[in-house]
Amino acid sequence: MQLSDFDFELPEDRIALRPAEPRDSARLLQVRPGGVLSDHQVRDLPSLLRAGDILVVNETRVIPARLKGRRLRGDSDIAVEATLHQRASEGAWRAFMRPGKKIVEGDSLRFGDLPATVAAKGEAGEFTLEFAVSGPDLDAAIARVGEMPLPPYIASKRRQDARDRSDYQTVYARTEGSVAAPTAGLHFTDGLIGRLGAAGIDLVPVTLHVGAGTFLPVKAEETDKHVMHAEWGEITPEAAARINAARAAGGRVVCVGTTSLRLLESAASEDGRLEAWTGETDIFITPGRRFRIADALMTNFHLPKSTLFMLVSALAGLGEMRAAYAHAIADGYRFYSYGDASLLWRAT
Repeated sequence: MQLSDFDFELPEDRIALRPAEPRDSARLLQVRPGGVLSDHQVRDLPSLLRAGDILVVNETRVIPARLKGRRLRGDSDIAVEATLHQRASEGAWRAFMRPGKKIVEGDSLRFGDLPATVAAKGEAGEFTLEFAVSGPDLDAAIARVGEMPLPPYIASKRRQDARDRSDYQTVYARTEGSVAAPTAGLHFTDGLIGRLGAAGIDLVPVTLHVGAGTFLPVKAEETDKHVMHAEWGEITPEAAARINAARAAGGRVVCVGTTSLRLLESAASEDGRLEAWTGETDIFITPGRRFRIADALMTNFHLPKSTLFMLVSALAGLGEMRAAYAHAIADGYRFYSYGDASLLWRAT
């Protein structure tokens, strides 16, 4: 398919710069098979699902992966910024850097009191940074000097503040490693989780560490020529067993976020069964995909021409999603990471 197939016009004022308060007051657009639309709020989820359904959530925890510092080379001293996106070893991270053209292999960097060396520079502008400390000491240093990696469409419009440390983290975040939030999960509150449980709808946690590659634009005009960045994920034996048991009992699998869906579809067998799974996935889901396990997806509203809009079009239908997004824009829904949500049921 062509990249232009996934383009649409989005007014600037639809981009949310702050989340809804409380979180579960965000709007929720339900899209049923055939493109049937209905408007709700996230707090209505218990009434939109049924007992025995399960919500598969990504419990990854976002680290403050944006580091601002200096490049030191002889008498030259310039400001630089690194966005960590994948751990390379106990003491090294792969990162995107600005200004990338002014940084070379062997350069010395300092982010606050954290020194680093540019160990490698890739052809695609990716850098490997070797830090002066490693393991838990490096984790603590990054937490001390780093900032939350807000998406460019938010960071370019306002300064980050202390609220973002909590706003850009799900209430069920557990395992550190993401450099972008699984944003559909930002709508959940402890109260909503409690009401879902009371309605017989359980949350099943999995882990996929979201990389900064999720924000990279698709440059290939033909979608089958785009290459995804790999991301590390894990499905525990307990999570796999709970998902299999729910499906066997007639429950529906509702993925909270594209990250949860991509992980399940990477790990599921042809007949839709799951086993414990650990590894990297670079799965790229576009229209024509036969989904193995996901019955529905709760997700935010995505960028035009993005891999995420391609994914939702694969699940619910391209025509249906274009109509749903047109409705959302006309009706004032808020877009992107801090925006409103949609509940998309798989096209039959």
